[in-house]
Amino acid sequence: MNLPVDTDSDDFDIDTDSDTPDDASLESEARFAGDTGTLPVPARRVLVRLLQGPSLDARRHEKLWTLLKRYEKDLRSRLHDVFLELLVDNESKVAFCRQVVSDEVDVPILLRRQSLSFIESVLLLFLRQKLTHSDAQAERAVVDQLEMTEYLRAYERSDNLDQSRFGRQMESAIEKAKKLGILSRLPGGVDRFEISATLRLLFPVEEVQALTEAYRRQLPADAVAQSQEAH
Repeated sequence: MNLPVDTDSDDFDIDTDSDTPDDASLESEARFAGDTGTLPVPARRVLVRLLQGPSLDARRHEKLWTLLKRYEKDLRSRLHDVFLELLVDNESKVAFCRQVVSDEVDVPILLRRQSLSFIESVLLLFLRQKLTHSDAQAERAVVDQLEMTEYLRAYERSDNLDQSRFGRQMESAIEKAKKLGILSRLPGGVDRFEISATLRLLFPVEEVQALTEAYRRQLPADAVAQSQEAH
């Protein structure tokens, strides 16, 4: 999965407080000696943020989001130059870039891939399901630590003799979700997190059901029986 580590950078110091910053003010930002670039400097800052990853969220980077929308066509072109594509969810106001996949071109790999363990993948799918449910209820997608660990615990084998190791694996999966920017701690909430809307782009709704069934087949037999009794 092409998910760079979250740098958690603040917005660059760009003045976009006016409703429609004029071209002259944007173009006049100081350039460095010998600069031969053609993109306006503010657009380059957005480009850097996208490459830093894992996503650009309007709630966390309001100024950069404004600039992304202003220069979206140019940014898509520049990313295509290095075999990357820009994904934008205008409803949720999140964007990120990922590696182009093509059968026609031998695409060199630029973005570092994040390998996920089975438990980490299960957690991301669970969070995507929570996001879908929250969307249907028109609510913020919020989850707490206990809810995540209880869900993951169902995937522990009944004959597991090292429960502490499995506990560490669950904690590691949650920490990785934070590191990737999928989970953001809520202010004042020690163990409560908001789920990033980026997951909508990573896991389109049509893929969720198939993935859910695939992972459900990996549940221990006793956990499957309990799930069926609950229904």
